[in-house]
Amino acid sequence: MDHPAPGMAPTPLTDHETALVRAGLAVVEPYAADLTVYFYTILFARYPQVRELFPDDMDVQRDRLLRGLLRIVDLVDDPENLVRFCTLLGRDHRKFGALEAHYPAVGECLLASLARYAGAAWTPDVEAAWTRAYTTAARVMMLAAADDTRLRPATWAAQIVRHEHRGHGIAEITVRTETPYPYQAGQYVSMRTPWQRKAWRQYSPANAPRADSTLTFHIRAVPGGRVSNALVHRAAPGDIVTLGPPQGDMTLAAAGDRDLVCVAGGTGLAPIRALLEQAALGDMRRYVDLFVGARTAEELYGLDDMLRMAQRQHWLSVRAAVSHQHIAGREGTLPQVLREFGPWGQHEAFLCGPPGMVTAAARILRNEGVPAARIHHDPLSDPVLTTPLAPSRHEPESEYL
Repeated sequence: MDHPAPGMAPTPLTDHETALVRAGLAVVEPYAADLTVYFYTILFARYPQVRELFPDDMDVQRDRLLRGLLRIVDLVDDPENLVRFCTLLGRDHRKFGALEAHYPAVGECLLASLARYAGAAWTPDVEAAWTRAYTTAARVMMLAAADDTRLRPATWAAQIVRHEHRGHGIAEITVRTETPYPYQAGQYVSMRTPWQRKAWRQYSPANAPRADSTLTFHIRAVPGGRVSNALVHRAAPGDIVTLGPPQGDMTLAAAGDRDLVCVAGGTGLAPIRALLEQAALGDMRRYVDLFVGARTAEELYGLDDMLRMAQRQHWLSVRAAVSHQHIAGREGTLPQVLREFGPWGQHEAFLCGPPGMVTAAARILRNEGVPAARIHHDPLSDPVLTTPLAPSRHEPESEYL
């Protein structure tokens, strides 16, 4: 498959080409599961050298391919956000070892798969439109990866220097990178362990950047989670993990000069704690209301640390809520308690925790007049596929390639 010459900006698809791309997708959508199986089968058969880039368990990977493809098609008539999305994909794929030579192979097998399941609907015009769409997306990804290569490494090696169990399946793990790791408080980091070398998971540092190049993560062992369980129960000081580039826009820079309302559930307190630590390092001229929630009082992870911070910082107010235990104080879900202490219409909001909690809290804040642009949270599932693209006229999906 040919690609535009280096330096040439991708040309947007015409309205007719956009319609053909979407029509082609509509035809194959009923066969999506079979199509993705076929795609990877012929990709690995024709280009066995790319197999090592993918995890052994391909079930999740096939779903990621489909959702990534759907989002590209959704943005095919929105060039600005298509470039943003493909730029994120291109940068992120560096950590997997993706090379420019892999893109033509993927395009060839993708078009062959679409042709097989579209049948008679796969006309020369539809094929040409899909070729243009893929070429555009692939070129943006390659250019983004090339630019990123000039700015920073694809990954950072980090040695575990401290590993402490905090109860309820949570470990506090501190790592040190060989070279400074360039992140901002509130961002999240993809991490790979030596025990699952093709599996990446996202975790948020619980601290603002430090001079000694250490980062602390609060990681909960998820039932069936091979990466989280290895980090909590197997990892030890001296082990080496790998970090991908920092991602996310949930930083203090996004808040302007408004007062803040922060909502944290479980280990979702980590990025909120990093934001507050960053705020304490500066000249804080606004107030912060922090709500920490859990099912029971014993599970109010990190609350004592936040209460101690509130004693030192006059601008910080901390409240806790439990939803499954009768205790003195606030009882109820975190979103319910949040609503009691409003209104929040003039605040900037930062949310982190289980997806259901984040969704409910965001709904309450919007109902109280907080614009969606002032409600900040990380993507609720796989970040690269669902990172909000602003400004955008498309609603992002709630779930990553």
